[in-house]
Amino acid sequence: MKMLINVPETVVADALRGMAAAHPELTVDVENRVVVRRDAPVAGKVALVSGGGSGHEPLHAGFVGPGMLSAACPGEVFTSPVPDQMVRAAAAVDSGAGVLFVVKNYTGDVLNFEMAAELADDEGIQVAQVVVDDDVAVSDSTFTAGRRGTGATLFVEKIAGAAADEGAPLERVASLARQVNGSSRSFGVALSAVTTPAKGSPTFDLPTGELELGIGIHGEPGRERRPMMTSGEIADFAVHAVLEDLRPTGPVLALVNGMGATPLLELYGFNAEVQRVLSERGVPVARTLVGNYVTSLDMAGCSVTLCQVDEELLRLWDAPVETPALRWGR
Repeated sequence: MKMLINVPETVVADALRGMAAAHPELTVDVENRVVVRRDAPVAGKVALVSGGGSGHEPLHAGFVGPGMLSAACPGEVFTSPVPDQMVRAAAAVDSGAGVLFVVKNYTGDVLNFEMAAELADDEGIQVAQVVVDDDVAVSDSTFTAGRRGTGATLFVEKIAGAAADEGAPLERVASLARQVNGSSRSFGVALSAVTTPAKGSPTFDLPTGELELGIGIHGEPGRERRPMMTSGEIADFAVHAVLEDLRPTGPVLALVNGMGATPLLELYGFNAEVQRVLSERGVPVARTLVGNYVTSLDMAGCSVTLCQVDEELLRLWDAPVETPALRWGR
C-alpha cells in the first residue's frame, strides 16, 4: 500500500508540524501532542477540550478555534491520548471558568479523560465531561462498552462551543452538550477496509462486490455484509436505522460524512438520496453538512448523523465558527 508518509513512527508528529505551518492561528505543541487556539485562555469563557486517536481528521484538531474547541489532544493512530496530554491542554485553555471534556465513547478515551479530570481537579481546574455515544449500529464493539461515539461529536463540539463563546457557564455548556448527544444518532457504511500506517495493509477483508453495514470508525465490525448496493439503497438502510432509534418529532441537522476515501461527487449524490428518504419519512431538514469530517484514514464509505434541534440548538449551530475545517459567519 502506497502512503504519503516518511515512516509510520512519525506520521502523527509530521502531520502536526504541517498543521502548525498551515495554521498560525493555532499553537501546536508537537512534542506533547496538544493543539490550542492561539488566543487561549479567553478570559471568562468556558473552554472545550477534546481528543482521541489520530486517523479521524479533521476531527479533533481541525475543530480548534473560535466557536468550537479550545484545544485538542491527538493520540497515536487509533489510540487514545494519555491523561498528561489532556491535563496540559486543560491548563493551557482554562481561564478560571472551567473546562468541558468532550469524550467519544471508546474505552481508552473514557478512562484516560476520567483520570485527566481527577488530575486537573488536583490542579484547581473545574472540569465537566460529556461522553458522545451516537452510533446505533451496535450496542458494544471491540473498542467500547456501549454505543460508539462518531459523527455527533461534531454537533456536540460546534453547539457547545458556540454556547461557551456566548459566555454560558460550565454547567449550561455541559447540559447543552448532553442534550445534543441525546438528540443525535449515526450509522456508518464501509465500501473498503481501512489501512493503518503501522500495518500497511487492510485491517480486515472486504471482498470486491460487497459492503459492510454499521461499521465503526476504526474498522470495527458492523451489523452485516451484503452484495454492493446502490447509493439509494444504502441511504434507505442507513437513514431507516437512524430514524428507527431517534424517532425525531421536529427538524434535524443532517451530516453526510465521508470516511476518508470517498470523493465529494459520491457524497453529494448520496446526500441527495438521504434527503429523499427523509422527505419520504416526513422529517424536515434544517441544515445539511456534506464532507469528510469524522474519517477513518483511507476507508471508502460514509456515515449519516441526524440531530433533532430546537430553536436554541439551531441558533447555536448557525453561530460563527472559525477553525481549520469548519468556518462560517465570521
